[in-house]
Amino acid sequence: MTTELRVLRPDDWDKWYGNLELAFGGVTESPEERSLWSDLTEHDRFVGAWDGDDCVGTAGAFTFRVTVPGGAAVQAAGVTMVSVASTHRRRGVLRSMMRRQLDDVRSWGESLAVLTASEPVIYGRFGYGVATHQLRAEIDTSRVRLSVPEGTDDVRLRLVAPDAPGVRDACEAVYARHVAVRPGMLERRPGWERLPLLDPESDRKGTSPLQCVLAERDGEVVGYTRYFNKPEWDSAGPAGTIELRDLEALDPAAYAALWQHLFGIDLTSTVKTHSRPVDDAWQHLVSDVRRCGLSLRDSLYVRLVDVGAALEARTYQAPVDVVFEVEDAFCPWNEGRWRLTGDTKGASCARTADAPDLTLSVRELGSAYLGGVSLASLAAAGRVRELRQGALAEASLGFSSVVAPWLPHGF
Repeated sequence: MTTELRVLRPDDWDKWYGNLELAFGGVTESPEERSLWSDLTEHDRFVGAWDGDDCVGTAGAFTFRVTVPGGAAVQAAGVTMVSVASTHRRRGVLRSMMRRQLDDVRSWGESLAVLTASEPVIYGRFGYGVATHQLRAEIDTSRVRLSVPEGTDDVRLRLVAPDAPGVRDACEAVYARHVAVRPGMLERRPGWERLPLLDPESDRKGTSPLQCVLAERDGEVVGYTRYFNKPEWDSAGPAGTIELRDLEALDPAAYAALWQHLFGIDLTSTVKTHSRPVDDAWQHLVSDVRRCGLSLRDSLYVRLVDVGAALEARTYQAPVDVVFEVEDAFCPWNEGRWRLTGDTKGASCARTADAPDLTLSVRELGSAYLGGVSLASLAAAGRVRELRQGALAEASLGFSSVVAPWLPHGF
């Protein structure tokens, strides 16, 4: 068998995307979803593996800017739509696409590649480490109460159509204010503002159309939430569920007002969240966190394509002066010793011949990069080795983040 890797041509998109759908179970997406992903596809950054006229593999890399600790937005390749046809598995197709992709990312001058994994076991061998987690919850609002801060009652809430004139822009302005604050968040490039409004009827599974509530103060939008209402009944009466899509607010009172609204919607007794920051503040407002059904799931995976440039792009919570011995068999240009010197104002990272303080693989650097996974925790698992006493504590503190990193939406 021979396969050819080539850049995706616009005329091949339907066949290419159809192969992706087959690889993910053969369920055809709605016209709205296909239209969105077709419009967002950056053809020169996507590749297909072809066996004659048959597309047998897909992979792409969106152009993103992701917030890193310190608030800088770093250009990153958002790896996406990776698949191999069932007829061509275990024949090196995936490896060849990953090789081509990371070589391309390096040639584009991008120091990071990021992805969400359908199967986490796949990507570790290519140097990706899990860097963020998402909090899930199933809150029993019939038994859990909120304690809200002063000023919550002064916030005006207004139910609006999600796509009404001015509404989307107002929500996007609130979202943009948060991007620089939390590592892992993605700047919305043109076209991506459509993603949170995507609401094909075929995907609702008994829920209402997407609903939106704005939080306002003095005529200005200071927060919003979007959600679905799923009406349900049991033997005791109404037991509907609110399924939260997103919620952002600029201050504690607006934030609490939006959660208070979700808790108080008539004929419902549950609020479900599927992807929230692990330090989401509502956990400190509830009367009984045990009745909130909390769970965590891996979210964003990070791969340092250029170790020096990536480590220089962020800042560090405490002063660091550490020499890393980095292993990276898949991208050997990263292998060797790097001296990282940095603090809250900036950093430098360069090759060195000095003795190493810590040894680790690029996968562990990716996990720790956004500040949500501790180098000390990785060391406790045997994934990081300390060679100079005190270096692990120094680096772990420096790499930490004031707020938990979070990926607000998939791609």
